[in-house]
Amino acid sequence: MAGNHKNRKKQNAPIMAVAYFFVAVFLGMMVYICQYSMSHRQEWMNNSYNGRQQMLTAKNVRGTIYAGSGEVLAKTGTDGEGREVREYPYGSMFAHVVGYASNGRAGVEALGNYYLIQSSAPLSEKVLNETAGEKYKADDVYTTLDVNLQEVAYKAMGVYRGAVVVTDISTGRILAMVSKPDFDPNEIGEVWDRLVEDKESGVLLNRVTQGMYPPGSTFKIITALEYIRENPDTYQNYGYLCSGSYSDGADRINCYHGTSHGQEDFARAFAKSCNAAFADIGIKLDKGEFQDTLKELMFNGELPLDMNYSKSRIQVSGESTNGEMMQVAIGQGTTGMSPIHLNMITNAIANGGVLVPPYLIDRVENSAGTVVKQFSASQERQLMSGQEADALKELMRGVVEEGTASRLKGLPYTAAGKTGSAEYSNVKEESHAWFTGFAPVEEPQISVTVIIEGAGSGGDYAVPVAKRIFDAYFGSGSD
Repeated sequence: MAGNHKNRKKQNAPIMAVAYFFVAVFLGMMVYICQYSMSHRQEWMNNSYNGRQQMLTAKNVRGTIYAGSGEVLAKTGTDGEGREVREYPYGSMFAHVVGYASNGRAGVEALGNYYLIQSSAPLSEKVLNETAGEKYKADDVYTTLDVNLQEVAYKAMGVYRGAVVVTDISTGRILAMVSKPDFDPNEIGEVWDRLVEDKESGVLLNRVTQGMYPPGSTFKIITALEYIRENPDTYQNYGYLCSGSYSDGADRINCYHGTSHGQEDFARAFAKSCNAAFADIGIKLDKGEFQDTLKELMFNGELPLDMNYSKSRIQVSGESTNGEMMQVAIGQGTTGMSPIHLNMITNAIANGGVLVPPYLIDRVENSAGTVVKQFSASQERQLMSGQEADALKELMRGVVEEGTASRLKGLPYTAAGKTGSAEYSNVKEESHAWFTGFAPVEEPQISVTVIIEGAGSGGDYAVPVAKRIFDAYFGSGSD
């Protein structure tokens, strides 16, 4: 009998091992599902197939969205028949950044939806609501947005298409975000079909985060960084005699409007935005090292941003021809970049090489004013060394002091930046106007990135927009 028992135990051992294995797998899956559901609870809640959203909407009044200083940007009211309607007091001014909550969701309405449909109201308040047969008040979202700067940026853009983003360099707080053309979110239900059918202008597209443009000469910031990295001790010795163009075999790069810049060193070539000099620099770069720099600067990769965005694109490889490198070096060819990405790189330069990622939601409060959740920037990342950032900062200061952004010179505050005139069609005269920069130079506080579609020179069109924003922030009446 004892021998049979031992034999049965031996026969059952493999079966038990398999059973234990599947139990372990099952428990592991349960733990993973629990962890995943906790870490992705907002995504699950915001999924359009999740019926819990409808349940919460039925018992909670959608929360209010506020600016950083308390102005109401979106709230829930009622129409003449007592039905709940979403109201946007500033109309089209915050159209893309605040977004809309019907016909889908966008902007902060989407980003903060998880909180805007849930109520953390005190129990006593909920009891009163239950007794009165009223819905609970859902939580409110406070953004980082500054109404004054938003209005200045919005008006400065006028009738032009394009985008503006203003950020606090040290904290990552997004202070203003404008995209044009725009729409009135109060009328989103009535105009939805027309906006969706309008494929040409892309009205619903938030150009700050989803726009994809050739960066033009603003990309010379990145080209300059790579040249400095490859020539840390000698880059200042660079010299070039500009005759208005640069040729390599059949490939030719012209300076803007064929301007002949004459003899230049590295700083002057950057300040004057000399295409010929940077084409010359471009073909001298180590392609492998340049690829590494582009990866570090988040090209062809993910951005530390919660909002929907388009990935910037660039093609540099060991097989890139001189002609392709000449185009890349001046931000043309197949290179595409979003304004928010350029703004992040600008912030890192101003912040000693460290990027504090941008964010839009400051905090969530319940109906009693108690903070439910406080937000801050995600983990900082080092995009370049402090020495490299300082070198670029001086180059960008030179653009203002003796280059293409001279409209920012001689003001009560100091500024640094880079302009760009990016060609986007076969017609050489057509170009987007860019500017990205920060102020004050000594202790940078805010950065401004502007693109105006099809306007022409960045110095003539984008810089004045940035100047109005800087003036408003620093309280300057100069114009």
